[in-house]
Amino acid sequence: MGRLQLFSCLLVSFLLLIETNAQQEFLQCIYSHSSDNIKKHIHFPNSPTYSSLLEYAQKNPRWLNSSYAHPILIIAPKNESEIQPIILCSQKFGLQIRVKSGGHDYEGLSFRSVTNTQFVILDLINLDDIKIDKNEETAWIQTGVTLGQLYYEIAKKSEILAFPGGLYPSVGSGGIISGGGIGTLMRKFGLSADNVIDARVMDVNGRILDKKSMGEDMFWAIRGGGGSSFGVILAWKIKLVRIPPKVTAFTVRRKLEGNTINLLQRWQNVSHKFPKDLFMRVLIQNMGFGNEKIVQVSFQGLFLGRASEVTPLLNQTFPEFGLVSKDCFQDPTMNCSELPCIKKECFEVPWIRATLYFASKRTNDSIDFLVNNMVSQTKNYQKATSDFVKTPMQEEVWGMIKGMFLEEERPMIILDPLGGKLDEISEFELPFPHRKGNLFNIQYMVNWGDNSESIASKKIKWLRELNEKMKPFLSHCPRTAYLNYRDLDFGTNDGVYSYSKAKVWGAKYFNENFERLAKVKSKVDPGNFFRFEQSIPPFSVST
Repeated sequence: MGRLQLFSCLLVSFLLLIETNAQQEFLQCIYSHSSDNIKKHIHFPNSPTYSSLLEYAQKNPRWLNSSYAHPILIIAPKNESEIQPIILCSQKFGLQIRVKSGGHDYEGLSFRSVTNTQFVILDLINLDDIKIDKNEETAWIQTGVTLGQLYYEIAKKSEILAFPGGLYPSVGSGGIISGGGIGTLMRKFGLSADNVIDARVMDVNGRILDKKSMGEDMFWAIRGGGGSSFGVILAWKIKLVRIPPKVTAFTVRRKLEGNTINLLQRWQNVSHKFPKDLFMRVLIQNMGFGNEKIVQVSFQGLFLGRASEVTPLLNQTFPEFGLVSKDCFQDPTMNCSELPCIKKECFEVPWIRATLYFASKRTNDSIDFLVNNMVSQTKNYQKATSDFVKTPMQEEVWGMIKGMFLEEERPMIILDPLGGKLDEISEFELPFPHRKGNLFNIQYMVNWGDNSESIASKKIKWLRELNEKMKPFLSHCPRTAYLNYRDLDFGTNDGVYSYSKAKVWGAKYFNENFERLAKVKSKVDPGNFFRFEQSIPPFSVST
């Protein structure tokens, strides 16, 4: 062995020893400030629980085999007080923290680092307490609670209470609420964040703060500004909303051709003007294979009331749907001689069963699905981005989308209508600014099952091309986006955390509210401990 090779081996061994000693000192720091129970909740890379927690965390597992996706430790505390030493010791030893609630961050930033940075995952999975006050119509929920768990517990207490959250049961309440929270009830009741009335947050100094002690600015920032930039959100106090005992969920499916384009143009002009009780979104996706493949358009809605009330309303605006009340009380007709096989379906059910429907389950399935925390054996990899639309798009957009979709295997576009309650709330009320003047949100997504580098690169390239081709059809500039559909293509902090550079991507999510968010950050975390690739940086007037 040559001298240079010997020196290199010794240097690597020495650096590994230093790293190991530093990790041991970090653990001793935590142990010395915690009860003995904390040891049961620290998971090391050589333990099976580490692998299972990491896999469960990655709802989009694109980065599961990337070295950057592997934290030095995963800590899943049982009690809120156990988080304080994690924050303080991480600062002392120069480690970053990734806070994971449900693991649905679109770019995986709750469980990975884009750069080769040593970090610890603070997994809130065990902070899952729910306390519902039926008389006050409120609930305290810890941020490890998923939407499915919350909906399940609400339904056990009442058939006429709900919460305006998202559609997917495994989404964590910590993430969706701190990013805004759009869903089927938002036109009636506003965003998830609009229905938060208090919170518990642990700040950079390890103090637990509520609405009063954290102050107006921080309470404003964590409701839509991305809470993990400012501290660790421990719990929300949320306002529950009153709904009818029965609601109506429906879907009408068509091929993307001819008259369906007229329906889409009409949808763009009227969906945000519907009565607040009606939410009707559009899903565009491929169906069938080979020569039988079509681009399918689904008009999917939720009405807060009876079928007898919503069918006349729909027939006034969309008589082509042919939806009548009796459709909601019988099995849908299936005819696959011409796709789509099921042209229309409708169900009058309690709200909790409508949540199953919007999670792609049948309304008569067991609601235990909502609290099922099993890891799917089928891996789905994805990339997504988003837009908010202020003026209806020209009808040529649908032909472009159809052509792009037929080139791809599993693309999807979701159009969510805004208006209603959202129009009544100022764009400055919370960090989420996409209120009056915005007609609908677009989510673009591509999915794939083989995560090899060649396949993943091809899929991501396709989505970027679609996003670029949308540009002529979106009249406003700059284009804006939804924080919970995070996209690192907009830009990242690149380890610099410059306010002026971050404003390029920050303005897409927050418009003018980005400056106030940065000023709050300067006040509550001036040392920028809570940081990641798209965290809010401290405010600065320098270029």
